[in-house]
Amino acid sequence: EGLFSCWNTSLRGTIAHKQLVCHAACNGELYSRPFIESFEETPMLLAVLTYMSYGILTIFGYLRDFMREWKIEKCHTAREREEQKDFVPLYQDFENFYTRNIYMRIRDSWNRPICSVPGATFDLVECSSNDYNWTFEYTGRVVKDVINLGSYNYLGFAENTGACATAAGEVTVKFGVGVASTRQEMGNLDRHEELEKLAASFLGVESAMVFGMGFATNSMNIPALVGKGCLILSDELNHASLVLGARLSSSTIRVFKHNNMQSLEKLLRDAIVHGQPRTHRPWKKILILMEGIYSMEGSIIRLPEVIALKKKYKAYLYLDEAHSIGALGLNGRGVVEYFGLDPKDVDVMMGTFTKSFSAAGGYVGGRKDLIDYLRTHSHSAIYATTMSLPVVEQILTSMKCIMGKDGTTIGLSRIQRLAENTVYFRRRLQEMGFIIYGNNDSPVVPMMLYMPAKLGAFGREMLKRNIGVVGVGFPATPIIESRARFCISAAHTKEMLDRALDVISEVGDLLHLKYSRHKVLPSLDRPFDETTYEENEE
Repeated sequence: EGLFSCWNTSLRGTIAHKQLVCHAACNGELYSRPFIESFEETPMLLAVLTYMSYGILTIFGYLRDFMREWKIEKCHTAREREEQKDFVPLYQDFENFYTRNIYMRIRDSWNRPICSVPGATFDLVECSSNDYNWTFEYTGRVVKDVINLGSYNYLGFAENTGACATAAGEVTVKFGVGVASTRQEMGNLDRHEELEKLAASFLGVESAMVFGMGFATNSMNIPALVGKGCLILSDELNHASLVLGARLSSSTIRVFKHNNMQSLEKLLRDAIVHGQPRTHRPWKKILILMEGIYSMEGSIIRLPEVIALKKKYKAYLYLDEAHSIGALGLNGRGVVEYFGLDPKDVDVMMGTFTKSFSAAGGYVGGRKDLIDYLRTHSHSAIYATTMSLPVVEQILTSMKCIMGKDGTTIGLSRIQRLAENTVYFRRRLQEMGFIIYGNNDSPVVPMMLYMPAKLGAFGREMLKRNIGVVGVGFPATPIIESRARFCISAAHTKEMLDRALDVISEVGDLLHLKYSRHKVLPSLDRPFDETTYEENEE
């Protein structure tokens, strides 16, 4: 009931506006409840100023490269020695132009080492640079109790106390930290078998298989499923692991607009009508690649419509639930449960244990014959070292907690707290006047910054106030859409979120980041109540 009230509250009072694009479900009959995502249009003045910022940085970058070439300024970048100039170049100067002249200016906002558990708070090792961020030195000071708004610790299992830590410690003493073999040789232990059976039960599928690395789960399994003569339809914002897997498969790849069902259906229809290029033979397979939650946009896949199209055109669906498993659904079973759908309608269910389970590795779930095929054809299964036993135990313990098999309701309470924290945090940011992307129920919360200088400044100012955030810019995002990406956790208390929100508002005023053209009137009665939107002509 708590979750339903939380969801209902997040959907109240939203009014479509020319600046705030609210995507309601086109096919209402496919959805059991409203589906709303907001992507406010970039103000024209901001877009112009952002392009001007990059233009100025580019001009100065070429000037500094000229000075480096003539040794007026010291060059810190990797380059060939003078006696190797006549050989084929090992380093492409132009390809590293952005890194040298733009990223280096704000590099201190990333790569900060931490020295504690990355839970709701963490301890940070302070660094300084005397050469404009080309190199860093440790100051010897540790910044204590920094509120963590950057880790994918959705359900708060990244902790060094409690059931997970105790179980992982006991297994480490008994089995050690490494297996030193592949599954097909001497690396298949009973704990791996137990984890795969539990994962299949959790997902609601016939069988599942686990892998030691989440990235490799995509990049090594997609080539095992499709090949030459097959067609892959990929969302334009898919993760790099999906893109790499598609390229390694030798399949034909066509890209459709992000979460756009009209674009997807057009590609499906054209694929059926025209077939393969030149020969016009039917495609051997058509595989749709999509994610559950998109980690840069905070958007949720329109899964009911995707499944309807998949069935209509006899295609296959590969669903990456790296960010949605554990974070969505009444019982944390991901985007399939979130929409109340049948897991059997998804041909390949993939996900990782690196987020909600606070561990490492990934899984593939589906029909038994599919998993049996992958056991003998996937490079990750044949050549990769088996998942470490302490990691397996972390996943087993956290998954049992989520499923309630530990005899407690801790897992369900964490799922509910995550949903409440997500709605509260998103709504408060909108009330303050920030431009927020994504779905109301997504724990990934992108806040738009736009200008490259503000990307670095925001991270520095937040850290000064003991808040750790992640900034994202080009090439991970479009060049004019730099953003801060907050990741909400069940481990965050109301006091932590309020403290973080107050600091974000303060820094937002300092850096002039409240770009939204909507004025959001806050509710006065209780935290999770109605919110109304009014146009702000300013």
